[in-house]
Amino acid sequence: MASTRFDQVLGTPTLGTAAHLMEDVMKLVTVAEMKRLEWLADQAGHSYAAMMELAGRAVARVIEQRTEVAGQEILVLVGPGNNGGDGLVAARYLGQAGAHVTCYLWVQRPDDDPNWKQVKELGLPCLHADQDQEYYALTQMVQSAAVVVDALLGTGVSRPIEGQLKQIMERVRATVGGRRAASTPEWISLLPSCRDLPSSAQGPLLVAVDVPSGLDCDTGVVDAAILQADLTVTLAAVKRGQLRFPGAEAIGELVVADIGIDPGLSQDIPADVATVQSIAAQLPPRPLNAHKGTFGRAIVVAGSVNYTGAPYLAAAAAARVGVGLVTLAPPQPLHSILATRLAEATFLLLPHDMGVLSPSAIRVLAPHLDGYRAMLLGPGLGREKETVEFVHQLLGIDAGGEHRRLGFVHEARPSSAPLALPALVIDADGLNALAEAPNWWSQLPENCILTPHPGEMARLTGTTAGDVDRVEAAMQAALKWKQVVVLKGAFTVVAAPDGRVTVIPFANPGLATAGTGDVLAGAVLGMLAQGLKPFEAAVCGAYLHALAGEIAVRQMGIPLQGAAGLLAGDLLPALPQAIGRIRAGDLSSARLWGCDA
Repeated sequence: MASTRFDQVLGTPTLGTAAHLMEDVMKLVTVAEMKRLEWLADQAGHSYAAMMELAGRAVARVIEQRTEVAGQEILVLVGPGNNGGDGLVAARYLGQAGAHVTCYLWVQRPDDDPNWKQVKELGLPCLHADQDQEYYALTQMVQSAAVVVDALLGTGVSRPIEGQLKQIMERVRATVGGRRAASTPEWISLLPSCRDLPSSAQGPLLVAVDVPSGLDCDTGVVDAAILQADLTVTLAAVKRGQLRFPGAEAIGELVVADIGIDPGLSQDIPADVATVQSIAAQLPPRPLNAHKGTFGRAIVVAGSVNYTGAPYLAAAAAARVGVGLVTLAPPQPLHSILATRLAEATFLLLPHDMGVLSPSAIRVLAPHLDGYRAMLLGPGLGREKETVEFVHQLLGIDAGGEHRRLGFVHEARPSSAPLALPALVIDADGLNALAEAPNWWSQLPENCILTPHPGEMARLTGTTAGDVDRVEAAMQAALKWKQVVVLKGAFTVVAAPDGRVTVIPFANPGLATAGTGDVLAGAVLGMLAQGLKPFEAAVCGAYLHALAGEIAVRQMGIPLQGAAGLLAGDLLPALPQAIGRIRAGDLSSARLWGCDA
């Protein structure tokens, strides 16, 4: 069988061989959706027992690929139900691989449990928590273990952890923490985290089966007693709570194991997680006999005297992802600044009002739009009244609420003909200008690409940028607005009006700096100008942006945990590297990739 590994922000890739994904699509599911998938598979003849066998075998094989198990002490913490059953299967396979495996049971398994019978027949030592006074034996086993497998609780747990289970988990946490503290040199203890050190310097490798015990797989909420994993082997699909904080910080590296569920059973699940394979299949072709016209023309309407970097970053990003020709259309005073930074671009200099665009700029812009496949509107425009009016008139937005046809510009264009615009990416101050008009979404052409960060999203929706379900928020906005929505941030969400939604599996604090959003908008623009449809362009551009951030952080030698010091401009040379790595199948910096399991 094959599995897919998503290396979460605290982890480091170590597995090597790419494997073919389940139709190159990795689903993102709620707990209810996962239970339904398992039920459908069982009804179709792929039994729960068969799924459990594949799950436990995958856990064991991933551990074998991560560390040498022969002769090593491995402790498996066994809970009730299917999660404990998965752990027992893993224990059997690890024992057969030569590990010295001990099973520690929180709840006694039924005598007729076939996996429990096989563990006993194999002669693996087993101890029940009720037999372990003051958890002395548990402490000693954690002290000596090279690997601790957490198979205590599965995906369906949402209540606070109490009683004996809480005591078991707290004892494991304290003992693991003590081992890691004792094995860390004093000078390293001055650092905020040692998660980037090799696991051999940190005590046991803590592996979660499906989910770390104590994580709510829908909300991402974690229990105070949670066992924070170094490696999580989740089953069949990524769970939403694994890509929501604070839960995302508790999973370590995430491997998605195939347990034999027919991919056809999940076709009605709208959400998925972008993979290297899925992005490679969508990248625009690069024929050898191409010329610059083959790869499209893009125009960037951006910038103001206070924000000169934004148009440069966006236009450079579009060029770096492969657009044949990029034109910058900034206010005229920015020309000398931008021309010295981006020699490859052409320019359409626009009239201005004290360094910001005003409606009079439309007279110059409109006659030159023919021939451009895509336009980016917004980065660095500013929020002056004149600029907001420019955006409204360019897009045909009636700020007073009266519906107008797209592109019908009164003062700036005496003709009553609607302005024909290229495919649109609207970002930053373009979005802020939209938010100032009631019912703005009813006046835009459908399938524009909107790229808000949480604050801009709050302004567009009239809500607050609090702790929300980002997947649901993006899906509902895309449906209501009939636009493609790219909700930026850790685990960027891309949603389409037809219900499709893709999560970009990267969380990189190095990207939390000014200008990286301009680079993302430019990358999306570049994909759109090369002929991809809006949703596919948004997914590819967002993935390339995130992967470029990963590459840049690694090349600079910055630890992923707590990465700081990355500049938006550092992403630009990494964008073509990201494309090259994806096309070549190089998964060393990717977040979601295949491995044999």
